[in-house]
Amino acid sequence: MLVDTHCHVHFNAYKQDMDDVIKRTLEQGVLMITIGTQSTTSKNGLAVAEKFDGMWATVGLHPNHLCEQEFWDEDELPPDQQATPKIITRCETFDHGYYLELTKHPKCVAIGECGLDYYRLPENVDRDEVIAKQKMTVREHFDLATITNKPVVIHCRDAHDGQIAIVREYVEAGKLSRRGVVHCFTGTLDEAKRYIDLGFYISFTGVITFPPRKSDNAPDGLSPLQRVVRDLPLDRILVETDAPYLTPEPYRGKRNEPGYVKFTAQKIAELKSISFDEVANATTANAKRLFGI
Repeated sequence: MLVDTHCHVHFNAYKQDMDDVIKRTLEQGVLMITIGTQSTTSKNGLAVAEKFDGMWATVGLHPNHLCEQEFWDEDELPPDQQATPKIITRCETFDHGYYLELTKHPKCVAIGECGLDYYRLPENVDRDEVIAKQKMTVREHFDLATITNKPVVIHCRDAHDGQIAIVREYVEAGKLSRRGVVHCFTGTLDEAKRYIDLGFYISFTGVITFPPRKSDNAPDGLSPLQRVVRDLPLDRILVETDAPYLTPEPYRGKRNEPGYVKFTAQKIAELKSISFDEVANATTANAKRLFGI
């Protein structure tokens, strides 16, 4: 058994075959948590999860949805080489009452994804203003997680110092009792350890299956992120796909699916020189412990 702790299988990328993808994933022994990124996808994710045993959902507002923008993610292959749709965001403000009501759904297991993203700031807006709004929105999510006694799912890119500072602020205040996970981690070993020291888990996607870039200076054949995976304790690691995005090798360039989480688990086993079953058992236990599933 594996748990894809972060996918978006209720997104429009699966509009034509969502039920088939979910059933196929569950038949493979893969459970999944589908992640909300704004008001509509949070509500819809719960409705989809309600239909299937072995599936849960989260509710939250992704930092990219605080401003309108369109982009391709640089971790994807060029648009003409892959099937992942263009990301289009809209401007939204966190509505505490709305999300609080969603958390009452029995399939809601966490708050998020939420966090700081300084990598993707629109050029036509004031940078300081957007960062201030991101920080305020993070705190609103953390407050909701504290009130509802749920873990948080953090999205963070190029902003780990600021993100860790807010996490520490809440933890030291006796809040965020269920802690949470930093999803799609691509930071440094030091940053990962700082989250772990605060009681958080670190989750990896198919990005860890990508070969090193020429700029990585990899005499050992490993990317910097692969070295992070190798050196972190297995009891603090989760696996995910972030589907439909970040499709792992050997299917890179095609639409991702939650069932492909096995390739991330296989890579972790390879990097740590342990068995696939050991990775599967540990990461599944970690997911059950964190999300209460």
